[in-house]
Amino acid sequence: MNKLILATALCFTILIFTNCGKDDPPAPPTPTKTELITKSSWKFSSAKAGGIDVTAQIPACFKDNTITFVASGGTGTISEGANVCAPPAPASFTWSFQSSETQLNLNTPLITGGSGLFTIVKLDAVNLVVSQNMTIPPAPGPVNVELTFIH
Repeated sequence: MNKLILATALCFTILIFTNCGKDDPPAPPTPTKTELITKSSWKFSSAKAGGIDVTAQIPACFKDNTITFVASGGTGTISEGANVCAPPAPASFTWSFQSSETQLNLNTPLITGGSGLFTIVKLDAVNLVVSQNMTIPPAPGPVNVELTFIH
């Protein structure tokens, strides 16, 4: 008799615990790249050239800028911080994803000597990492430059 009561109690316990998760709401959908890049403004975090950290060589006037991407119309703004570059960064730009959202194209370069076309290395809720090949004197040829921005 005790075994029957124990078996019944065990069955009810298993039934209760296996049904608990059925009322949980579904997980939220994974944000799109457009949602991630337009979530909020981005600020410079670090830079690498040829795999070497060159953050210290980046001008202070670039490091304190904020970059904001707007979803509607593919526009954006660059806000100069307290240190203003000469010439100052462009106040506005247009942007788009290219190559199945693996590249980010801006109508203006972010870095002197660079282009507006970047390969997206990482884009998530807190990091935007982009790269491009560019010639940086005194290097004899193009070097891969990687820029990291954070929220």
